Amino acid sequence: MGISHDEYHEQLNWEVNFKAIKNFFETGTYQELLQYKDRYHGVGFNLLSQPFQYLIKDFLLKYLDINEYGSILISKHTIVFILFFISGLFFYRICLLFYNDKRFALISLFLFLLYPYFFGHSLINPKDIPFLSFWIISTYILCKIIQKLHKDQEVPIKYIVYFAISTSFLISIRIVGILILLQFLIFIITFIEIKKASFLNVFKNNVKNLLILIFTIIFFTYLLNPIFWHDPKEIINSFKWMSKYQQDVSTLTLGEYMKALNLPASYYFIWLFFKLPILIILGIFLFPLIEKKFNQNNLNKILTISLILTCLIILFLFILFDVAIYNEIRHMVFLVPLMFLVSLNHLYLWSKKFFYISGILVIIFFVIENISVSPYQYTWMNSFSKFYKINKNFEVDYWGISNRNLYSFIAEHASKNNFDKSKCVYGDLYSNVFLENKKFKCLKMYSELDSAEERPYYVMQNHRNLKRSNPKDCQLISNENYRYSFSSQVINVGAVWYCN
Repeated sequence: MGISHDEYHEQLNWEVNFKAIKNFFETGTYQELLQYKDRYHGVGFNLLSQPFQYLIKDFLLKYLDINEYGSILISKHTIVFILFFISGLFFYRICLLFYNDKRFALISLFLFLLYPYFFGHSLINPKDIPFLSFWIISTYILCKIIQKLHKDQEVPIKYIVYFAISTSFLISIRIVGILILLQFLIFIITFIEIKKASFLNVFKNNVKNLLILIFTIIFFTYLLNPIFWHDPKEIINSFKWMSKYQQDVSTLTLGEYMKALNLPASYYFIWLFFKLPILIILGIFLFPLIEKKFNQNNLNKILTISLILTCLIILFLFILFDVAIYNEIRHMVFLVPLMFLVSLNHLYLWSKKFFYISGILVIIFFVIENISVSPYQYTWMNSFSKFYKINKNFEVDYWGISNRNLYSFIAEHASKNNFDKSKCVYGDLYSNVFLENKKFKCLKMYSELDSAEERPYYVMQNHRNLKRSNPKDCQLISNENYRYSFSSQVINVGAVWYCN
């Protein structure tokens, strides 16, 4: 598995924040953090991952042919996957709240864990997968709170504290995590409307819990975000900054390059149409057929309507406020598990037999797809995409994880052809990670290629560099590509050139 483009930035964010924390306790200020461009990028997950990273980095350093910096980055992959797996257990528990049917919950769990898009991101994504995982955990706790209210039982304080801490971690990973409180409000209002409960009675009976919730969220949110320590108003600045983050990259979407800072509303629906499994899309649109099968005020109906409203309202807000989104749907991927829950619930309610048969068949298909497109599962698209030339119509390896395979080819080719390793290799941020141990001395960025004078040299092309013109007077010696199962279409994600 290669290293994604964002992992360098995530590690840098942590290092700047960690230094700022030490400076704050020593001097009472952290000027370097205040002047840092990405000061509002949360580091909450790093607080959990960094101790484990330093425990296992030496093991990876010993068994992977990479340098120490690379072992620190790749060690986080393990922690991300473990957290994703844990979130799957909470996903399973939510399914049991819908129906006390372990077969339904198990099939749903395997669909969730093996969905190639999720599975691929869980192997490399240090930002969106932790955020998704804590969103699922928060949603489970919220469902348990609603279950207690539905049974007219007192909500245990531990549920309130757990929800507050999980919410604080969400906000500390990405400020948009504050939207989990909107989901909380949607769930409460939906419960009151469907159960026909009195708002005043619900409020009066839970004033203590509400105060505990507010206090705990505020305390842990500020504790987990060092940038807020010097001025509480920074939380407002953070929200404004991140909603219009100045990353005006373009994402190839159905043949059109769409700019992050000026997205049409169609962007969201195009990517959801091609990213969601076809079975999930079918289940979502079954709602009109199964609505009458819900009992008037049962818990299943409350949870389902709440989840549907959460997805619709958050999508609407993203479009209304023209939030900067890029790299297909990864910034809103936390909504996809909610769509899974809604869809799988609809399918089960519509026909248990159809759910069991189709669910098992899709699980088998997911296993085959994960093997076929490895290690590029995070780019996975459903079968509708295969009617198009994927390279020409959609963003593929936008994080450049093809780097590992491409650098391995360069090292092998250089060894066979007695390449002078004092000559240069032009590639990405991670050329030193994969080639430093192999005694390569001159490692430069692809952007420096125009000033290259002394030949021979290698050029590694991946990520968005593939969209640039090919190196002049160079020989293509390797292509990195993959294919979907049951498809002959070749999807190119990288290339190696030798310039002699």
